Amino acid sequence: MTARTLPRKDVVIVGLGWTGAIMANELAGAGLEVVAIERGPWRDTASTSAPNYVQDELRYRIRHDLFLRPGQTTFTFRNKTNQTALPIRTWGAFMPGNGVGGGGLHWNAETWRFLPSDFVLRTHLTHRYGKRFLPADMTIQDWGITYDELEPHYDRFEYLCGTCGTAGNLRGKIQEGGNPFEGPRSRPYPNPPQQQPFSHTLFGKAAREMGYKAFPQPSGNMSREYTNPLGVRLGPCTYCGFCEWFVCANYSKASPQTTILPVLMRKQNFQLRDNSEVTQINTDSAGRRATGVTFVDANGETWEQPADLVILAAYTIFNIQLLLLSRIGKPYDPVANEGVIGRNFTHQTISDVTSFFDRSKFIFNPFIASGSIGMAIDEFNGDNFDHGPHRFVGGGYMGQMQTSGRPIQTTPVPPGTPKWGAKWKAAVRDNYLSALKPGTGVHGSMYSYRDVYVDLDPTYHDRFGRPLARITIDFHENELKQNIFLTDKFAEIFKAMGAQQIVKEYRRGPYDITDYQTTHLCGGAIMGTDPKTSALNRYLQSWDVPNLFVMGASAFPQNAGYNPTDTVGALAYWAADAICTQYLKNPGPLVHA
Repeated sequence: MTARTLPRKDVVIVGLGWTGAIMANELAGAGLEVVAIERGPWRDTASTSAPNYVQDELRYRIRHDLFLRPGQTTFTFRNKTNQTALPIRTWGAFMPGNGVGGGGLHWNAETWRFLPSDFVLRTHLTHRYGKRFLPADMTIQDWGITYDELEPHYDRFEYLCGTCGTAGNLRGKIQEGGNPFEGPRSRPYPNPPQQQPFSHTLFGKAAREMGYKAFPQPSGNMSREYTNPLGVRLGPCTYCGFCEWFVCANYSKASPQTTILPVLMRKQNFQLRDNSEVTQINTDSAGRRATGVTFVDANGETWEQPADLVILAAYTIFNIQLLLLSRIGKPYDPVANEGVIGRNFTHQTISDVTSFFDRSKFIFNPFIASGSIGMAIDEFNGDNFDHGPHRFVGGGYMGQMQTSGRPIQTTPVPPGTPKWGAKWKAAVRDNYLSALKPGTGVHGSMYSYRDVYVDLDPTYHDRFGRPLARITIDFHENELKQNIFLTDKFAEIFKAMGAQQIVKEYRRGPYDITDYQTTHLCGGAIMGTDPKTSALNRYLQSWDVPNLFVMGASAFPQNAGYNPTDTVGALAYWAADAICTQYLKNPGPLVHA
């Protein structure tokens, strides 16, 4: 079908989650005519999360009401290059969002900054341990940007969100009660930390007695009423326990809907087209300049949206797929170890510990929780400890972060319990209040490897006839060693808390596409300093197409031991600042190779 052409805009943005909303607000604020095209439906707090039905575990967690349906589009998956990839029929290891707000609508709101060493990872690890310490097939890279450069933009995103926490490093001075390992921050968190329930407090006490520096997890769930710099108000969290995979009906979880969209949607020079899927980024005949995008609306009609500037702000794997389909950047070839689109794809290495306590002495009330409640330690994250004796690199934070006690999935029972029937019901009843299962207690890094990547599937296609994105991913020995080490350390704290029985749930190989970890897929269109090994320069600008900028975690050269959203938001502000202060004055490459 021939595409109908719409009037030209200054900027077209693909996707309206966190990064799309930030870029739209900044560029519209600079006076540009901006249109955002979003695959999914319009969502707002009032209509999407009415208090009389939002706390519905069956609807939102089990039936995935807020997420993309595999029937709409999916990916193919395999562990190794010699295997045949097959389509994913139901989401398991990760959950792609669908609709305005994207993953920022259903996230738990953990708001972590990466460590300073994370941004110069290869240089740092090579300097400390030597080149031979790293696995030969590990492809980690420096980002091309430093923590100090990104810090003001971290600060801006956290104040947009009203992040709650205790500063651990304030302008270079270590602060009591915060994370002493974090990079220096220019000012305190905008809000104090959330109040901690009993189990979280007990974990913090035991960790401190073992010599660790426990601190409250930085949270985008409000500890008090807050008005952000845009004038948008958020309310205090009610600790309902329905946060991850859910929309907050109380306006107390930071999301695009509760922080930025109320301002953006009122701008006369901003337009949203929802229920419309971008199928291609269009370029000129030389492939050196983006001319706009092609999309299909809800009626199946094809449209071309011309624009002077294209911002790709979709979910990680859709960013990669669109670049491949649009022939922008050289596709990655794992055999030759050449090319950049699809390279350095990563996920995370998550594990847990389930602990059973004496129910006559411990009542934890797990239903009193929020999405990012918890006490954490950071001694084993990044390179905060000497990896030399352990023969692996990377790490993660860990903590008692039980974010819910929802009835369908919060049913911990001791090993040996029947999986159904009267004895199972009795075990659920007897252990519900006195067992702890944090959910993501060990939140580990996953570094990049030569044989973990994304390309286009040669067999399977979507409803538009386009090849599906194909994921090739498996855990490597380095990550499995890391996970055993961290999980054992984590279990020691629960023993010190007084647990009678501890069940360690290590992350085992091979990578299992059905077992949920996080939705933190990263890499595939990474930033860096060399066009031969990165798709984007330090400002997230395409090396090949200078009027194309690619947002999100697809820019991460590898995944650190933290949740990515704070860094995703900071990078969006960093790129927006570069566009407004540099690019618009002199359109073209901001970095010359």
